[in-house]
Amino acid sequence: MQLMYYNNILETIGNTPLVKLNATVSSVKATVLGKVETFNPGHSIKDRMALKMVEDAEKAGKIKPGGTIIECTSGNTGMGIALAAAVKGYKCIFTTNDKQSKEKVDLLRAVGGEVIVCPTNVTPDDPRSYYSVAEKLSKEIPNSFWCNQYDNLSNRQAHYESTGPEIWTQTEGKITHLVVGVGTGGTISGTAKYLKEQNPDIKIWGIDTYGSVFKKYHETGEFDEKEIYPYITEGIGEDILPKNVDFTLIDHFEKVSDKDGAMAARDLACREGLLLGYSAGSALAGVIQMKEQLTEDDLVVIIFHDHGSRYVGKIYNDDWMRDRGFLDTELKIYNLINQKSNTELYEVESSHSIEECLQLMKNKDISQAPVTKEGKIVGSISLTRILAYLLEEPNKDMTGSVEHIMESPFPIVDINTSIKDLNKYIEKEGQAVVVYDNLSQAHIVTQYDIIQSL
Repeated sequence: MQLMYYNNILETIGNTPLVKLNATVSSVKATVLGKVETFNPGHSIKDRMALKMVEDAEKAGKIKPGGTIIECTSGNTGMGIALAAAVKGYKCIFTTNDKQSKEKVDLLRAVGGEVIVCPTNVTPDDPRSYYSVAEKLSKEIPNSFWCNQYDNLSNRQAHYESTGPEIWTQTEGKITHLVVGVGTGGTISGTAKYLKEQNPDIKIWGIDTYGSVFKKYHETGEFDEKEIYPYITEGIGEDILPKNVDFTLIDHFEKVSDKDGAMAARDLACREGLLLGYSAGSALAGVIQMKEQLTEDDLVVIIFHDHGSRYVGKIYNDDWMRDRGFLDTELKIYNLINQKSNTELYEVESSHSIEECLQLMKNKDISQAPVTKEGKIVGSISLTRILAYLLEEPNKDMTGSVEHIMESPFPIVDINTSIKDLNKYIEKEGQAVVVYDNLSQAHIVTQYDIIQSL
């Protein structure tokens, strides 16, 4: 039997899977597939072009052994470069902007990079911008190479050589639409070039964000500085026109708001089990915005650039989302369930004796529980009801089944119900409600749970 292994981590880049989306695109007639680039070793699609830029620089003699690689990055390209540098023995210096998540900066430092954080709200030619700082360092440090992913055409060539052919093969040439968030432009341009060479009718949709220049420039040819203003979305949109963006290959740009991108990313995590980055949410939101242009015969591929672990402190943080007005400030039942230290639901079989029920409640420290029969909830039981039963007459029989004294089932309430609306369902006697989450797991919410959440 032959050993099976890779010679180094760089050999694992590429050949990422296509995954069909279901719940999040239920309103879309077309088949929608996600190209999940989180399977790359650096957990993003940028591994492909990062390695290509470094290897092309080596072939051109632009960097020698022991040199320093410099790059301005939002985090993902830096990670890919850092992996290549670790294997090849280079040093790394990364410039980024203060809009990027702390997780991205920490990860770059974790893989050996030096990180310089620059202000976001300055023009690209400002000496403080992360573009300018990277260029300045490359001129000052001997044996250094500034990758400049925005204008380095090795970026889009990497996707022409790998991402495009993979998608074409995986879809057996049946792809009708490619949807990509556009930042440096390498992914959409390189992939689109390959796919359109195979079938010129394939539609290429670029996802842009409000505060970026791409959409208006594509439609009018005008670089309008009035379009530029700060935005929260990471990984897509620009205030410059990178050389890697080939506008002739892109059929349409769709703008997606910061909120819609963030909410769609959370939707992918909760409803598809795909924990992805901000741009993935924006891309999905863009498809949903344009769903009327799609038919049942269409096969849409969305490129999901990076992993959601880099946004845990942002779009996957309820407080961060509320602070920006993306989440309703009022608490919902799902917030309450997430706060509970123990979400296990304890049930009582209708055939169990009252004594067994009482012992369960004592052992589990609960005061009420659903009563089930053959897996279905048929009633409810509480300490209050058992006490009332015992007080009716002394020496009551405790061996009788719970079924004979149980009360009506607890109301079943939608998980998105507001906490303040629960008073419609929970009675003064101390009743509870039952809630089913997105995985059909049942939870019980009591008066005590509500008091704790408030």
